[in-house]
Amino acid sequence: MDDMILTGKVAIVTGSGRGLGLAYAEALAAAGAKVVVNDVDPAAVEAAVAEIGDAATGVVAAVGDTASADQLVAAAVERFGRLDILVTNAGILRDKVLWKMSDDDFDDVIRVHLRGTFTCARAAAVRMREQGEGGRIILISSPAGQRGNFGQTNYAAAKAGIAAMARTWALELARGGITVNAVVPVAATEMTRTIPAFAPVIDEAERTGQPFPAWLRRDEGLGTVEDVTGLIVHLASDAAKDITGQAIGIGGDRLALWSHPTEKAVAFADGGWSAAAIAESWASGVGSDPETYGIPAPKPPAA
Repeated sequence: MDDMILTGKVAIVTGSGRGLGLAYAEALAAAGAKVVVNDVDPAAVEAAVAEIGDAATGVVAAVGDTASADQLVAAAVERFGRLDILVTNAGILRDKVLWKMSDDDFDDVIRVHLRGTFTCARAAAVRMREQGEGGRIILISSPAGQRGNFGQTNYAAAKAGIAAMARTWALELARGGITVNAVVPVAATEMTRTIPAFAPVIDEAERTGQPFPAWLRRDEGLGTVEDVTGLIVHLASDAAKDITGQAIGIGGDRLALWSHPTEKAVAFADGGWSAAAIAESWASGVGSDPETYGIPAPKPPAA
């Protein structure tokens, strides 16, 4: 499809020195885009640019502050003349349970994930609006941001905020022809390797070179980093010009549209609700079918 070709487009992918970010950058370049690769590790940036070739340039910077965001946009414009696509992938983990999480643990993750997404999207939006030809902003969220996850107060809060920003910016940037979506990826990375049910399967696949089993790819929606890239390329393309404000999950063989938060059950009381009235009616009323919370544990098939 011609509208899936990204020739003439220029993309920034934050946190693209390795893992999912590198896969996104490689896929965008393979589709014809020029790409600004970004990471805090100079060696990772150098290796990624060498691997992609002339279609890439690199910026070593820690995402979070305005100066880094401006540096990324400037690199795209100075090297390739414009900016059409932004993928905000950069992130770090500082996992701890609530009572052990320090201020720095919280602030560091929020700075990179949430503030970094904000500053980079703001800088990109300014440039795209100046160009007057629309654009694509693709924010990377997480199942933890949709459902919560044990030990990830900071990460889950940031990823939930990223989904909320996608909805807000889709409204604000619509007139400029700029779409904004949140991608919710699940892939075999160093982070998913820490999940006990996944680790041995990932290790075995890497050892043998065999694909992941069907239960993992379909039931859990977990595959390789390359399995996620088709959605990134699609959302970056002209074929996705009418998709905006969505949270879209992808991983393995699974593609999913996440629902936005909505009222599940409603009840009314003339004159309002007292604490006693809520207590009396809760279990048989709006609270009769409470929502689940947390990412469900993987369920490998019985041996």
